[in-house]
Amino acid sequence: MKKKVKEQENNFISDDNKNIEREENNRLHHSKIAMNICIASILVNAALTAFKIVAGILGNSFAMISDAIHSASDVFSTLIVMVGVKIAAKKADREHPFGHERFECVAAIILAIMLGVTGAMIGINGIERIVDGSYKEVSLPTYLALSAAIVSIVVKEIMFWVTNFYAKKINSGALKADAWHHRSDALSSIGSFIGILFSMLGFPIMDSIAAIAISLMILKAAISVFKESIDKMTDSACDKKTEREIKEIIIAVDGVLGIDSVKTRKFGDRLYVEAEISLDGTLSLFDAHKIADNVHDEIEYKFPTVKHCVVHTNPKNTEEEASPETENREKDMTNSKD
Repeated sequence: MKKKVKEQENNFISDDNKNIEREENNRLHHSKIAMNICIASILVNAALTAFKIVAGILGNSFAMISDAIHSASDVFSTLIVMVGVKIAAKKADREHPFGHERFECVAAIILAIMLGVTGAMIGINGIERIVDGSYKEVSLPTYLALSAAIVSIVVKEIMFWVTNFYAKKINSGALKADAWHHRSDALSSIGSFIGILFSMLGFPIMDSIAAIAISLMILKAAISVFKESIDKMTDSACDKKTEREIKEIIIAVDGVLGIDSVKTRKFGDRLYVEAEISLDGTLSLFDAHKIADNVHDEIEYKFPTVKHCVVHTNPKNTEEEASPETENREKDMTNSKD
């Protein structure tokens, strides 16, 4: 009997070690992907910023110079993302026993604030130029500025799709925020293109109006990133679809008689799950623990974003008929599947 108990204890320890090792490998892999994307982003944005500044000055376009400032801000924002991702990838320690994932949210919040300030400055500058009439003193934009806007639109849209793809792949909020920086830059370049084109057609005020439109797009992106990051910092629950899928996984595990409750909370870009399940009250402690362990492993295996899962077991008298509360809960489960 003692030998059997010892074997079961060793199996539990072995499973825990495997989970820790898997978590460590995923963390390092995700950090490496994010860093590679950030380095590529910095190089492309630096080159694009220099190109836009030259095109804006030589092409007589205030909108293109404003666009260049936005691209330059992308370089600094990506550096912040790199710092956040690097810290978030650190192992849990005594001061942070649950890990450092929320530092990535902190990076995203700082990034959103920077984005908002940049947008506000561009908008204010554009308004001042219209109010004081200084837009009339600038020479009309040339085809160089117009060509630069087209190049910027294409390059930044490609960067958005690539960065957003990997952000979804590794579930990185900071990288997603950086992707939307690229998208907002592409949108601002569209505004620059329209402003430059109309200015060349004899409406120079449109160059400043385009700068204001650019600022509004940037501010909208900043608010969106800020709100999403705050949600992740305040332990909000996951979406209903994910919660329903978790329940379906739990009820499918052999030995689970019912689900008493499932609670989820976001921790940075990861997810914590707390579940209470009903088991046969006559089971031994080891058998009940084994079923709970199976539920735990199934959830973490099928949901890589789950950082930790706690499963509590409640005894159930299988000889008694199901209570109305249990029947209602099972009906809700059936309806949710439909």
